[in-house]
Parts: sequence; C-alpha cells; structure tokens
Amino acid sequence: MAKMFARIEQAHREFIGRQKIFFNASAAADGRVNVSPRAAALLRVLDDHRVIYLDLTGSGNETAAHVRVTGRLTLMFCAFEGAPMILRLYGTGRILCRGGAEYADLLAAQFADVEPPGARQMVELRVDLVQTSCGYNVPLFQYVAERDTLMRWAESKGPEGLESYRRNTNARSIDNLPTGMFEESAIS
Repeated sequence: MAKMFARIEQAHREFIGRQKIFFNASAAADGRVNVSPRAAALLRVLDDHRVIYLDLTGSGNETAAHVRVTGRLTLMFCAFEGAPMILRLYGTGRILCRGGAEYADLLAAQFADVEPPGARQMVELRVDLVQTSCGYNVPLFQYVAERDTLMRWAESKGPEGLESYRRNTNARSIDNLPTGMFEESAIS
C-alpha cells in the first residue's frame, strides 16, 4: 500500500542515497508528457523539502520547458536491488541556469565545485509530497557501471560545440515550448 509523507524523512534520504538512477517526469497542460532517466550520483537532498540535480546536455530539454510553464515535477526512484520499494517526490520545479550565482553556490557547496562535462543547468524540486509504494513489480537488476558515453560525447564537442548543440536542440521543447535557456533573464 502507498504511504504519504509531508517531507523527506531520514529513511527516504537513505533509500535515495542507495539508488543509481532516478526518473523525472514533467508535463505542460497540453502536449507530451516527458519521462527521463537521470544519474542519481548527480542528485543531492538539500533538506526535508528540497532536492537538486545537475542536468546534463541531452537531445532535448523538456523538463525546463515544462517547469517554466507549469512548475510541476515528479522524481521517481525504484529499488532495482534489495528490498522492493518505489519512492516518488512530488512538487514544484525550478531551473537554475548555468553561470548564475545560485548555480555557482550550489556547485561549490554540493558538488565540490566540480562540473561534469556537458552540465547545462540544475533542476531544483521543492517537495510538497513524498509517496512510497511496494515496488513488487520492479525487477531485480545487477548494477555493473555507469556509462561514459555522454561524458565522452560532451568532451568531444568542447564548450563551443556544446553551446551550438544546445542552441539547436535545447532552446525549445518537442511541443515547441521555450526552455528559457537563451533568454537574457535565464543567465541571472
């Protein structure tokens, strides 16, 4: 049975800390729903109601567009090893632009000032509901290693190549919503 919590409790933090992957889900009022896998190593629980993750350059930037329009964001963690469980964090998302003061402060405080190749923004979730459920249908998987393909790709592009790629593929969602990446106010 599902259980609801008003905040991220210590047991939830420990569960999140053991995961290798999580999924983020976002949507505008109309159009497509986006669900994307993310590396849990790039996520930090800041307090009982707030998490952030470093978001790497990808083939699209749906989360930024959706958060800009509705703010709605959900993160889901599944136990692929150990005891079964699914944990969802529901709340309001916010994009922290790369190059901004808050981004720099969090990069220093939470990521030892190390920015992985291809980092494009941080995504913050202000959590208003935590839900756990049984996860009995989640299969068991054996973790082998992280893929380095995205890092190698980003390194091969270089800063100018990444900027060009982002302008071409990350400025608008697949439903043609603006992501805010290249607006003057997005840099602050």
